[in-house]
Amino acid sequence: MALGETITIPENVHGYPEVAFGGWVAGLLAGRSGAQTVRVDFRRAVPVGSPVVLPPADGERVTLTDTDGTLLVEAAPSSLTVAAPPAPSWSEAKRATETALSSPKRPVTDCYGCGVDVAPGRGLRLFPWALPDRQIMAAAWTPDQGLADEFGELPPEVVWSTLDCPGGIAAWVFSKLGQGAFTAALTATQFQPVLAGAEYIAYAWPLHGEGRKRTVGVALSTPDGDLCALAEALWIGPRPA
Repeated sequence: MALGETITIPENVHGYPEVAFGGWVAGLLAGRSGAQTVRVDFRRAVPVGSPVVLPPADGERVTLTDTDGTLLVEAAPSSLTVAAPPAPSWSEAKRATETALSSPKRPVTDCYGCGVDVAPGRGLRLFPWALPDRQIMAAAWTPDQGLADEFGELPPEVVWSTLDCPGGIAAWVFSKLGQGAFTAALTATQFQPVLAGAEYIAYAWPLHGEGRKRTVGVALSTPDGDLCALAEALWIGPRPA
């Protein structure tokens, strides 16, 4: 039996069925690390609805294991070299989200991040779509009060969740990443509080790719373009059949 705090990730906090949402797990560990910039590496899939363990932190290094002590996720201090391009305007982001919601190509899922079939407060309801004039995936977003703490501020696991799906969708659309891909690593920093009821723009762009790997940049900003959070994400596509 692994030593530490036993937690159970709620069943609604999933991307693929029965698999915990990567950005949420990453934010949970990042918040406990306390480092300004944190890299989170996913070693194995994290289940929802089943106990997992947060062992005692080793300084700013934090891990998540299963109940037998097998390493699932690890987080450690890091740095970011990615620079965010200028944020899309609020009107551009809003049009992108409207296009996403009206497109017959958009799958109807209950993904915690980008699922349409999710009640407000039970998921982000973040709906990115490609801008027509450049390789940026964007979404206009107003977080529901149900995602916030008692002071109206979003916890790290919710903020980091906004840095997950937009990057994966950017990799699928712009870099031809195969369906069934997953977040392998997420490095991020948060610059300012993110508040329920305020307006934000989530956007992502491709950086580079090799083989099954795609690296993307992801940002969350205010409508005025002030960065709230910035990330670099590594996504890995499925193995060829």
